[in-house]
Amino acid sequence: MSEPITLNVGGKIYTTSLSTLTSFPDSMLGAMFSGKIPTKKDSQGNCFIDRDGKIFRYILNFLRTSHLDLPEDFQEMGLLRREVDFYQIQPLIEALQEKEVELSKAEKNAMLNITLDQKTQTVHFTVREAPQIYSLSSSNMEVFSAHIFSTSCLFLKLLGSKLYYCFNGNLSSISSYLQDPNHLTLDWVASVEGLPEEEYTRQNLKRLWVVPDNKQINSFQVFVEEVLKIAMSDGFCIDSSHPHTSDFMNNKIIRLIRYK
Repeated sequence: MSEPITLNVGGKIYTTSLSTLTSFPDSMLGAMFSGKIPTKKDSQGNCFIDRDGKIFRYILNFLRTSHLDLPEDFQEMGLLRREVDFYQIQPLIEALQEKEVELSKAEKNAMLNITLDQKTQTVHFTVREAPQIYSLSSSNMEVFSAHIFSTSCLFLKLLGSKLYYCFNGNLSSISSYLQDPNHLTLDWVASVEGLPEEEYTRQNLKRLWVVPDNKQINSFQVFVEEVLKIAMSDGFCIDSSHPHTSDFMNNKIIRLIRYK
């Protein structure tokens, strides 16, 4: 094995060998480390490549093993595709194409299960009636919770692009609340008549909206209608064998399936 070489890829340090980096002479790395293309150095004397450092681990491992090994919950296929295209390692390009076909087949058949819960909660707040005059008020508030599981990571991403939390005057995608690629828990409240806007923020109360329709979800009926609309547009249909009809009609459990 040749002498080790230390690389700085986008700020992440890797150590490998010259023989590994030049194992595919026609690739970008093969050209860089055979002297065909000049390389840059960082302040520590490491060879510097201005690309994504985290993704480079999969590139380097392929050079070492000739296998593209990705974790089961890998979520950065688009970024990996761009990096693979940059390095121009032809066997890796082919391996990635095979992996994408494999993932696409696995995504076609899918299950979606949503468990819903609703409760009424009393919210207390102050109302400004005049300058320096405040009164204490209270009102009942509907609190909703939805536990969502899908075998299709792509569907949860799609759902995340449609549903947004309204909090502190801003809309933010629910995608940032994904517990893992297959699970999502949503908690939100219906609008409360007379509740000042700042009280939603002070009491950490989120409301739920559908975009781009800019439609607020103030009931489970609306939530179910919107989720069904999104799911059926993605090929899902209601699983007639489960749940029990009464549970579905009472908005307790939603189960949909997709066969392609």
